[in-house]
Amino acid sequence: MHALPAPPHPLLRPFAAVQAVLLLAALTALAVQPPAALPLWVAAWLTAAWALWALLRGRIAMLLALVVQCGALATVTSATGLLHWHWLFKPLTMVIAIVLVAYSARQSSAGVRFDSKSWWLLGAALAGSLAGDAFLMVEGFFIPGLVSFLLAHIAYIVLFRQGVAWLPRPGALAATLGVGGAMYAYLWQGGLPAELRIPVAVYVTAIALMAAQALGRASVLGDRAARQVAWGACFFMLSDSLLATNRFVQPLPLAQVGVLATYYAAQAFIVHGMVVGLRQR
Repeated sequence: MHALPAPPHPLLRPFAAVQAVLLLAALTALAVQPPAALPLWVAAWLTAAWALWALLRGRIAMLLALVVQCGALATVTSATGLLHWHWLFKPLTMVIAIVLVAYSARQSSAGVRFDSKSWWLLGAALAGSLAGDAFLMVEGFFIPGLVSFLLAHIAYIVLFRQGVAWLPRPGALAATLGVGGAMYAYLWQGGLPAELRIPVAVYVTAIALMAAQALGRASVLGDRAARQVAWGACFFMLSDSLLATNRFVQPLPLAQVGVLATYYAAQAFIVHGMVVGLRQR
């Protein structure tokens, strides 16, 4: 059974018009970019254009389109060394995601089966991610950032537990723990500092459990929204693996692009999948 499509938001047309003007203006800005940075800016422009297209097709909401676009700008400004703009767009992306969740929860609060706990857990996971983003932008705050993301993953684990059993698919658990264990062994032999071995082990276990719970949930529920959440969880594991490899083992080419692109894909998939799933209930 499919929910009836929601009527168009009254701000959709002016929002889309402003977006179209900005995208056209950005095309002229591409002409003055250094050749080395041009492919990154083109990729960011295409991502922003896709978000507008998806919005007009009714596939995503306006705020999620802004999340995708800010994430693309946070990624490209980090990779091209525009750190002041990066410091703006990186936290702004999660702030908009939190606003999206709050707005969607408010819209759904009139429903008979409003699930306030799930909305609060989703907001808490994004708040922990926002704190982690802020800490990781500052040199010397890796541990606070790690703890913030650990709390975010715990919130996600409890969130993905709502409506299903704990770790309902043992195969998914074995797979994510296997991938996490292999990554941890790789980091250990690659030079993971002794003082970080226990915190990183705890974190790897938590994100593996988060992904296993999301995959098991998708298998039980069997709908598109749950599968999107599971994809997001897998992207989260990939993003953290790239970040840890680049930080502790060896520098990766275009590391910030890989880390941030997969991170924002993870958050966008999770937020979109959870919001759609909760509103359909």
